[in-house]
Amino acid sequence: MSLTAVAYTLRSRRFWIWQIIGITIYAIPAVVRITTGNVLLPILSLLEIPWIGHYVPGNLVEKILVNSFFPGGAGAVAGEIYFSFRKGPPETKLRLYKYRLLGALLWVTVWSFFQLIGYVQNIIGSYGGNLFEYPGVYPLNFLLAILSIFTPTIISYLKSKLVKLYHNLSCKAVKN
Repeated sequence: MSLTAVAYTLRSRRFWIWQIIGITIYAIPAVVRITTGNVLLPILSLLEIPWIGHYVPGNLVEKILVNSFFPGGAGAVAGEIYFSFRKGPPETKLRLYKYRLLGALLWVTVWSFFQLIGYVQNIIGSYGGNLFEYPGVYPLNFLLAILSIFTPTIISYLKSKLVKLYHNLSCKAVKN
């Protein structure tokens, strides 16, 4: 492990934007649950699916949305920054996605370990359940991390389209 690459990653503005926004998105459902004392979230409960054993939770839609940003998406960006500094910019999309995959898997591993420590401590929330995830969903977290390597690409694409739309609208407003 290159400490110089770690230092470069920690100094990266993009790294911190993805970490802070990702953890904020991850925390919103938890804060809503603790505040309301209800496991079901107001909007996402409309899309609730039935539990399929302990491996596929009833809040699957929420889990997909949240995990695409943190820890998966944030880890993907961290891996991309780290390996791009250490091994040079990726020449191909395949190498870029490998960098992201390694980062996402590392982030999910660390996050799952944190969740496991919290789960074992059995900290009960206001809704009566453990605040931390059941270990049976950890394989799903890793699957979502694998899929979340595409989140930065999708967000970048959407950002470019929104900037283009804003530019076009502002140019039309100036002409009128």
